[in-house]
Amino acid sequence: MNDDESLESTTPAERIQWHRLFGIALGDLLAGSPWEVELEKELSMRRQLLDVVILRRVPGKFEGRLPDGLEPLTDYNLLTFKSFHESLDDWTLKELTGHFVNYRKQLAAPNEPLVPEDRFRLLAVCARFPRKLNRELELQRLSNGVHEVVRGTDKIRVIVLNEIPLEEHNSLWHLFSAVPEKVQFGAEYYRPKTRDTSGILNRLFESYNLEGLSMPYTIVDFRRDFARDHLSLLTPAERVEGLLPEERVKGLLPEERVKGLPPEERLKGLLPEERLKGLPPEERLKGLPPEERLKGLQPEERLKGLQPEERVKGLLPEERVKGLPTEDRLKGLPADERLEGLAPDELRKLIESARWKLERGDDVRTD
Repeated sequence: MNDDESLESTTPAERIQWHRLFGIALGDLLAGSPWEVELEKELSMRRQLLDVVILRRVPGKFEGRLPDGLEPLTDYNLLTFKSFHESLDDWTLKELTGHFVNYRKQLAAPNEPLVPEDRFRLLAVCARFPRKLNRELELQRLSNGVHEVVRGTDKIRVIVLNEIPLEEHNSLWHLFSAVPEKVQFGAEYYRPKTRDTSGILNRLFESYNLEGLSMPYTIVDFRRDFARDHLSLLTPAERVEGLLPEERVKGLLPEERVKGLPPEERLKGLLPEERLKGLPPEERLKGLPPEERLKGLQPEERLKGLQPEERVKGLLPEERVKGLPTEDRLKGLPADERLEGLAPDELRKLIESARWKLERGDDVRTD
């Protein structure tokens, strides 16, 4: 396609769409600065639209470096934009001058002087170099991609996007250059200042695809890079939205996963043996009543490790000797202690039994 040809299949509505995308992107570039952007400013009864107006609202300077050709911004900066399928011609510049005249008149209050001309700038931004216009008016080159044309007493800055140097501060220009490699550069280096701009850039890439221009840097690439660069702007809930539970906790230490959970939530769903796993015996039994601690233990397991005096502590005398044979009960007791507490008749019976055994020749030393 010749540099001065337009795409006949493109409707006015589609051309305005490109202008809106360009204006919204400029609005993002200047977000937070003393200037703001107005789009498609209507300047007459016959609906003549000026693509973009950049207005100074408060005193101050732009923080950072503006794209080549845009500086220095004044109080009223009037821009016309021609996308890659439109040509910047002499008629476009006449329209821009007419918009300037109408706009200057609209700003003046009745019976008040017009705003001084030095508070205005006229800029024409185009995707490709306007060869026909250059033959007719001879553009004066100021730097790579930045030119100037004089019409009477008016100087119009002409910015040719596909000639602008590949530098980070020019990334916005490259997005609209329609040169795939430069669009990719712009997408990689442009850092939107407002969250809504991500949707605008998506539409920009989609528009290129509709026009049949294949971009090596895809919408998916842009979304990934945009999300990474603006992650800090998202709330915690927005960051984890759509992630599976296992994706949310991936990489967290066990203590980080359960931090803040009440004990009952931590233990929910665990088997009893899983809950006690790893606890020392004293921790497992802590808080249990004695009967619960001993439940299920064999008698020998309950008594294991206890001293003899601890085993019989609290038992009645008859409970201590219950089940013991006579010789075990009396073992170790001297004769006087064995007979202690016996009634006279019991003692008499014992003596008679011993005498009878002696007469028979039995051994009575254990009786």
